[in-house]
Amino acid sequence: MSLKKEASGRRSIQVEVEVPGTPEEVWQAIATGPGISCWFVPAEFEERDGKPVAVTMNFGPGMESRSVVTAWDPPRMYTKEADGWIPGSPPIATEWNVEARAGGVCVVRVVQSLFASTDDWDNQLIGTESGWPGFFRILRIYLTHFRGQRSAIMQVMAPVAGTKAEAWETLTAALGLSGAGDGQSWVVPTGVPSLGGVVEHISHSACGALLRLDKPNPGTAALYTITFGSSVMAMFSFYLYGDQAADTVAHVTPIWQAWLQERFPMPTEPGKSE
Repeated sequence: MSLKKEASGRRSIQVEVEVPGTPEEVWQAIATGPGISCWFVPAEFEERDGKPVAVTMNFGPGMESRSVVTAWDPPRMYTKEADGWIPGSPPIATEWNVEARAGGVCVVRVVQSLFASTDDWDNQLIGTESGWPGFFRILRIYLTHFRGQRSAIMQVMAPVAGTKAEAWETLTAALGLSGAGDGQSWVVPTGVPSLGGVVEHISHSACGALLRLDKPNPGTAALYTITFGSSVMAMFSFYLYGDQAADTVAHVTPIWQAWLQERFPMPTEPGKSE
């Protein structure tokens, strides 16, 4: 945990990743709508007089987040500020930095901060800190293998019965990922929609995997089971690249949604019958 508390009341976390590319190439990936949409969530920058003034991120239906750009220094740094995550919470400032290193790589550093007189909001900062490494792995794959290509995002999900560990065991068994390790080539078994590539990172204990795809389209897939309050969800996020990415997403989204719902039928409420 890197939560830092200052006498002024500022509380912040800092996460960084080393990625390939020049500062200009990395800046395109973290400071433009099309770039951010290649590895995080769909994003769009608003401009005024040729300068970005706000950015909107779409985390799902009804979950848009709009931030005001408060500093802009390409290709080195920008800062944005948004309302807090829940009513009554303080505004959140997010600073992005790109630092060139030898060997054709850059360090991307994100610092998120808020001002508070109590510890009430610390867990929210700590929670965001734990989420960045997974997205940074996708960013590194994108800049290593797919830099500058067009992209399209697909996300499908289904509620599941039982624990997230039980759901993960069911999911990996169905996809042929049981016992898989980092760096392993892999193709789904017969009867599963087309999917295959290389296992970039998998954690059976954390119930998540990151795959670099060559089927059904070049790209990256993040597969995981997670707990939302009292519910458990199985989720697929595909980041597909190239001229055919959008067409592929349009074609395979209903196929994978149907497969996931068939694999995890809707849980019934206790006392109710079908």
